[in-house]
Amino acid sequence: MKYYNILHNTVNHIAEIKLNRPDVLNSFNFQMADEVLHALEKCNNDQNIRAIILSGIGRAFCAGQDLEEATKNDGPPINEIIDHTYNPLVKKIKSIKKPVICFVNGVAAGAGANLAICCDVTFAAKSAKFIQSFINIGLVPDTGGTYYLPRIIGRQKAMGLMFSGEKISSEDAEKIGMIYKSVEDESGYDVTFSFAKKLSLMPTKSIGLIKTLLNKSYENDLANQLDLEKELQTIAASTKDYKEGVSAFLNKRSPNYIGD
Repeated sequence: MKYYNILHNTVNHIAEIKLNRPDVLNSFNFQMADEVLHALEKCNNDQNIRAIILSGIGRAFCAGQDLEEATKNDGPPINEIIDHTYNPLVKKIKSIKKPVICFVNGVAAGAGANLAICCDVTFAAKSAKFIQSFINIGLVPDTGGTYYLPRIIGRQKAMGLMFSGEKISSEDAEKIGMIYKSVEDESGYDVTFSFAKKLSLMPTKSIGLIKTLLNKSYENDLANQLDLEKELQTIAASTKDYKEGVSAFLNKRSPNYIGD
């Protein structure tokens, strides 16, 4: 697929996906959604890719849905937009057995805010703002927001932000646990990339197993979670990277993980 609405690049073991519709604040239409999903699937299938960065070009990360697409006479109805764009994106990010790291370079509003927090680890520039803006046009949150946000920051905070449409700074987002780190605008992408590079050199299969465990912890009771930990620990202990990690520890050297 040729990309017109995103930039996609690979550096060593790191894939970069950048939303590239800056004139409309990187809001989603069907074509951009198709391109992001295609790029994510490509990263998922490429064994050389061991970390993925999602970010935006321009002054916004993502302003959510392109309202021109949603409101034109022959445009898709909202249920079709959700089925085509947002639900597949959230499910794809969750299912990839590799770390998906987000850098919020500017405004993240509506579906854009919820896309950012459904990523595995999220950094945000200090100038960035998160806005649950659905209520401002009489809609309800989608893109997994009502699933992830109350679990991340608690029911009260989530209710307040979703009822009011209040803007929240990246620094406040970090304080309440909505994101991993608030970073300086000038160096924020470099900080994110350095983090992705670190993860790309770590045991990738183990990271995927940890991701599965944390995702399942939302629905499991303690007994089931303990059983799953045992099951996935057994799998982790059979990997080449486990053997390499133990060997490096015993021989007092740095490990060389291959992601297998």
